[in-house]
Amino acid sequence: MLQVHEIRENKEAYLKALSKRGINAEAVLEDILKADEERRGSQAKLDEVLAQSNTFSKEIGKLFQSGEQQKANLLKEKTTQLKEASKELQEQLNGAAERLQELLYTVPNIPNELVPAGTDENDNEEVFSEGEIPELDPDALPHWELAKKYDLIDFELGVKITGAGFPVYKGKGARLQRALISYFLDKNTEAGYTEFQVPHLVNELSGYGTGQLPDKEGQMYHVTGDDLYLIPTAEVPVTNMFRGDLLNHSELPICCTGYTPCFRREAGSYGAHVRGLNRLHQFDKVEIVRIEHPDNSYAALDGMVEHVKDILRDLKLPYRILRLCGGDLGFTSALTYDFEVFSTAQDRWLEISSVSNFETFQANRLKLRFKDSDGKNKLTHTLNGSALALPRVLAGILENYQTIDGIVIPEVLVPYCGFDRIG
Repeated sequence: MLQVHEIRENKEAYLKALSKRGINAEAVLEDILKADEERRGSQAKLDEVLAQSNTFSKEIGKLFQSGEQQKANLLKEKTTQLKEASKELQEQLNGAAERLQELLYTVPNIPNELVPAGTDENDNEEVFSEGEIPELDPDALPHWELAKKYDLIDFELGVKITGAGFPVYKGKGARLQRALISYFLDKNTEAGYTEFQVPHLVNELSGYGTGQLPDKEGQMYHVTGDDLYLIPTAEVPVTNMFRGDLLNHSELPICCTGYTPCFRREAGSYGAHVRGLNRLHQFDKVEIVRIEHPDNSYAALDGMVEHVKDILRDLKLPYRILRLCGGDLGFTSALTYDFEVFSTAQDRWLEISSVSNFETFQANRLKLRFKDSDGKNKLTHTLNGSALALPRVLAGILENYQTIDGIVIPEVLVPYCGFDRIG
């Protein structure tokens, strides 16, 4: 969530930056500034009335003590009127503050200057690529056929139990999935991230804190009986662990990692591009989250990008990195790098990780601050990244490592799997 004083001081720059997203935000920013003026006006009037009421209360006590009861009673009547006025002003203040908050929730984050202008994924910039795309046999299979051939994943059984998009992993497929989770967590903890196991359901405050609500309400599974939400990513509970905290600058950075299942409705998703593991309603992901000093957050973002690169080098998967354009940038992000692995059998790139800097956008919602070395309280920067999302990594391994005799397991995963081949 943007800060009102920043909007007031940087309105023209913000309008220009938001135009990268294809948004003309002039009207909503004007409404925000008007709502803030109303809020501040109501607050000033309320403060004046309360101060006057407090002065009268002190005078009433003195008048009673000096025997001037008539004057005291007149002031008591005025105090009663002031109490009514303060009640009215408090309601006005609450209404103005609520309107302001609702308006602020509608404005996405300001894109970093590195974000290219553009309307959709076709305008994203490729900034790095690495790895050789293997040449497969002409009869090479896509991962959903490999999964069936080697009895690794049962998509139909998932439909029977729950519905489409909820696969059942079996035998070596389940063990490979577990191996990837363990490897990712070990890799992250070796890099200095502290592992957490967090709840898979969050309350509404947590959804608002990291920006899933109200922006992605339709994409989240809502447990209406208890007004809780199934998490779309570990980013939500992990980041919300620090909601409302005032940290010391010496505690920064805070680096967290965690494995969770993730739940996304993905309403409207259909077609060949969502087949198999390409898009699911439930999937596993290992996440990294950082709480950073604003001066260090972009160096931290670069470090996270290098960390994900290192994982993909270990897995020996061909990949590329895209800098997302304004039109494809997430609502809460200031700058995002997407990692895509090449699916040889499908002849297409599959997104496997997003690494983002949210700057103060989430921290302002979370009221997550730190006391800097100058003694002032400031908002932190928050960052997160997938390290990694499992379905498309697994799809890439099955497809790129297939041979006529079976599927070779990447060397780095063999100690975790306990086998070096599926065949």
